[in-house]
Amino acid sequence: MLDLLDGVKIVSFNHFLLGPVSMQALADMGADVISVEPLEGAFQRQFGGGVGVFVDGQASLFLTGNRNKRSIALDLKSEKGREAARKLAESADVVCENFRPGVMEKLGLGYEALKKANPGLIYAAASGYGPDGPYAEKPGQDLLIQAMSGLAAITGEATTGPRAVGVSVADHHGAALLAMGILGALLRRTRTGKGCRVDVNLLSAAIDLQMESFINFLNADRPHDVTPPHRIGGWYYAAPYGIYPVQDGHIAISLASLKGLGEAMGSAEIAAIPDAEAFARREEVAALLDQLFPTRPYADWAALLEPKKIWFSRVNGYAEVAADPQVKHNGSFVTVEGATGSPVTLVNHPVRYDGETAEVRLPPQKLGAQSAEILAELGYSADDIRAMAAEGAALLGEG
Repeated sequence: MLDLLDGVKIVSFNHFLLGPVSMQALADMGADVISVEPLEGAFQRQFGGGVGVFVDGQASLFLTGNRNKRSIALDLKSEKGREAARKLAESADVVCENFRPGVMEKLGLGYEALKKANPGLIYAAASGYGPDGPYAEKPGQDLLIQAMSGLAAITGEATTGPRAVGVSVADHHGAALLAMGILGALLRRTRTGKGCRVDVNLLSAAIDLQMESFINFLNADRPHDVTPPHRIGGWYYAAPYGIYPVQDGHIAISLASLKGLGEAMGSAEIAAIPDAEAFARREEVAALLDQLFPTRPYADWAALLEPKKIWFSRVNGYAEVAADPQVKHNGSFVTVEGATGSPVTLVNHPVRYDGETAEVRLPPQKLGAQSAEILAELGYSADDIRAMAAEGAALLGEG
């Protein structure tokens, strides 16, 4: 079992995707992450995506970001529920939340209130646009952020217009940034004892994902449009960088000299174009490649391109990714027995530590599975716990 964060207690008031995924990463590293949810369960327990994926009633969004956490269900609208939440927060190393700005303050669980009792507290907050500013109260959701941040514009093509990335990419990158910020704050606290507020927002995360693109845009003559031309993989890339159809699928071409590519493909026309003109003539090159690539299957092109040191890859669908030998070697997917007894397949923690990957100590838990256990750790007696459950201040789920 990984022990990098052994002894670190994190109380998570998170829902949707960014917060839960971030806390899952820290739980994988050995932190004791306690997920606080309302009695009806957080949103992620209810949402199985547009296709409605549920395993024994467990929603796909819930399975995405909730392994290795303990679950407590409290009614934060009740005084006893808020009291238990305050005790949890005051005993924590880290409190993390992704409510709308101001919600935690109304509950008496904001940073200023909590740090009075726990000066060394790391308080981490995730939001759509930041804790303040003109958009602070606007709804922040991944697709909206992709549109606002320019990500959709640079992902489409000139012929089809903007296109969203096919996953909640700002949420996932934001989760990594949030975990990184918390780890940095924890390291400083070990040296100074000083607490910290860490803020991450989806808009900044989406812009950070486009760092290379924005640096190119802001430091040179700016094009009127950052939507890439047909087939080219980005507005600031030269040919042949992009994805092209072959006889039995698609191929991605990355770094290549036009001379070497043309020679490999038997095209004197491509080989004659100087690399210095690869950007200015990229649409011309793409059109030539569009004619050539569909004449052969991927394996034939691979055999021709490999000797010329062309960087290329097959474009895989998800079935091919799951079957890929390197993916299997890396252990990117792991199937475990879920909390209901049925097997669930999860995306594994992506980092190795001394050659080891994180293990799934706890599959995503039933709502309130550890409520009684956690309340007992806070000093509540068995009678107190039963009374809270009877009054509806807490839910005692099945462990």
